[in-house]
Amino acid sequence: MEFNIQAVIQGYTQGYFLMADSHGGIDWYSSRERALIPLDRRFRYPKSLRRILNQERFTTAINQDFRAVVAGCANRETTWISPQLQEIYFALYQAGWAYSFETWQGDRLAGGILGIAIGGVFIGESMFFQIPEGSKVAMVKLVERLRSRGFLMFDAQMLNPHLSRFGAYTLDEQEYQILLRQALQKKCIFNPATKLRI
Repeated sequence: MEFNIQAVIQGYTQGYFLMADSHGGIDWYSSRERALIPLDRRFRYPKSLRRILNQERFTTAINQDFRAVVAGCANRETTWISPQLQEIYFALYQAGWAYSFETWQGDRLAGGILGIAIGGVFIGESMFFQIPEGSKVAMVKLVERLRSRGFLMFDAQMLNPHLSRFGAYTLDEQEYQILLRQALQKKCIFNPATKLRI
């Protein structure tokens, strides 16, 4: 699949997302039911995680080590993030569209979330952890940041049991497209700096 950055962003604004198949071929996909992470009171997380947050075991950062987060997300027995797709994400990062929202324990990368920010939409592509609870803390802190920046939508693409623990829910395609159009009209800035410790 040949790509240019603007064509990729255009695909995302229409509600599609990229995935590689088992042979490494990349194509656009959609879903009849789209999963969203709520940015309102519906967002929730386990009480055990609240204790960890209060202990401040982790610090958070944006784009401190983008490539490591992408590699972490791809480091699975079965992955849809092929080497070519990793390079597409890196090109989007260099152009200011893709971000890694990271948790750190000292100088060690604990976990992170890979995503793309367009207008008032944050599209979560994948997440991973190297230290237990690293990705869960990233999820809570990312939602806090999206709220503070006025984002309207946190698109998680497809629902799974892990996301359900945070209150994730689904919309049908028509409802999703209506909300997507509204969110794209907003002018939100996810991160004005190239790298940021927060």
